[in-house]
Amino acid sequence: MAKYVLAMDQGTTSSRAVLFDEAGKPVAVSQNEFPQIYPKPGWVEHDPMRILASQTRAASDALQKSGVSLSEIAGIGITNQRETTVVWERETGRPIYNAIVWQCRRTAPDCEALAAQGLGAYVTEKTGLLIDAYFSATKIKWILDHVQGARERARRGELLFGTIDTWLIWNFTKGAKHVTDYSNASRTMLYDIDGLRWDERLCGLLEIPTGMLPEVLPSSAFYGEAAKGIPGMEALAGIPIAAAAGDQQAALFGQLCFAPGTAKNTYGTGCFLMMNTGERSLRSKNRLLTTIAWGEGGKIEYALEGSAFNTGSAIKWLRDDLGLIKTSHECDELAETVPDAGGAYFVPAFTGLGAPYWDMYARGTMVGLTRGTGKAHIARAVLESIAFQVKDLAAAMAEDSGCAISDLKADGGASVSDILLQLQADYLDCRVVRAGVTESTALGAAYLAGLKLGVWRDRDGLPRCGDARAFEPKLDASMREQLYAGWRRAVRRALDWENPKD
Repeated sequence: MAKYVLAMDQGTTSSRAVLFDEAGKPVAVSQNEFPQIYPKPGWVEHDPMRILASQTRAASDALQKSGVSLSEIAGIGITNQRETTVVWERETGRPIYNAIVWQCRRTAPDCEALAAQGLGAYVTEKTGLLIDAYFSATKIKWILDHVQGARERARRGELLFGTIDTWLIWNFTKGAKHVTDYSNASRTMLYDIDGLRWDERLCGLLEIPTGMLPEVLPSSAFYGEAAKGIPGMEALAGIPIAAAAGDQQAALFGQLCFAPGTAKNTYGTGCFLMMNTGERSLRSKNRLLTTIAWGEGGKIEYALEGSAFNTGSAIKWLRDDLGLIKTSHECDELAETVPDAGGAYFVPAFTGLGAPYWDMYARGTMVGLTRGTGKAHIARAVLESIAFQVKDLAAAMAEDSGCAISDLKADGGASVSDILLQLQADYLDCRVVRAGVTESTALGAAYLAGLKLGVWRDRDGLPRCGDARAFEPKLDASMREQLYAGWRRAVRRALDWENPKD
């Protein structure tokens, strides 16, 4: 019996590969960063070929580090940055344009045009989403509109669309499989999440031929086998691909949030708060998203989600663009040298604001500066901005679901920060629990694949990896409200900053 599952975790700034054993423990990890492309302010792109190369290299390196033989690997699970859009040639596999990343705001005018047609309610009813440049639909339209001859080629069946999971699987199977899973399909703004089909009306309005869209499968399913002759993947030829899931849904699964009402927050490039709502497709009254959590075990389960677009990316901005810190950990160290941010607030709306504001024209703002504001105050304000954005999401989610979060499970790269998770516990006034395995996203993909392949018999048989640490709230209630009121004032200064109508 094969004892290992390889998870490929293709993220916004890097591609990772993690090999898990039967106990759910990572035995080898490899990571490769790739360049971010910013053609214009608010535009974000990736080179799909660089994504592919970085992911295959990560897989190859992880296998080499582990020393595990091919016969011991049961299969592959894939998890990915969601909404990021690739369009490529069916015949050659060559992308016709760079991948347009989920953060990219270039299609804000297209979204405004859809909203002006009164389509907001229809989009929410069918897709569970709000009309926003965040999602794949208007990104596909933009590529078809701006690459010469693309729409005609799409109509002739010469072009294919995929989110990153689809792009990887198509390449790993040498074009044999053009597929996605329910969780990723539900993030395109083209998928009927209750009817489980591509919505022909939305595709028609955006002039997107349905023939270029992938087949939609359960998240835990047979997606084909890794083909022979793929550079960097030679060692995996013949290994089944048995799972695909968007990164946030995979993290929810990896954190074992199976009961309705359980919630997790992933602290990555952005923050993604997600609550399982079971088999109930619950529409939000507070501008949160209804999304398919996964298809597994013969049923579809749903979740409520709130997204903050720029959180960990704000720490990276301090490091890479401003040079105020040399390492991400230095942000923590600086922030811990001061008791508060000295009245400063930072709103990291580099690419707009997500839930519950959904303002495509918001931009980054720092307010409350005085002559006494120093690097440490700025570092603390950046960490506080992450915790405040999650508080915004949690408040909306509690109102929608009727239950406040009592225990928040935390994962993702920035969850290693003690000061951040303590701030989060203080501002949410709830217990925040750091995952014992910080690779929750990759673990979820491994669990979904392993369930399909018989590595684990059922959900009850999945390893419980334990919690690393719990953070209890310590902040006085009046101070919590005072600080949060200041945050909301700062957000108001950032809203609608880049609206071309002003």
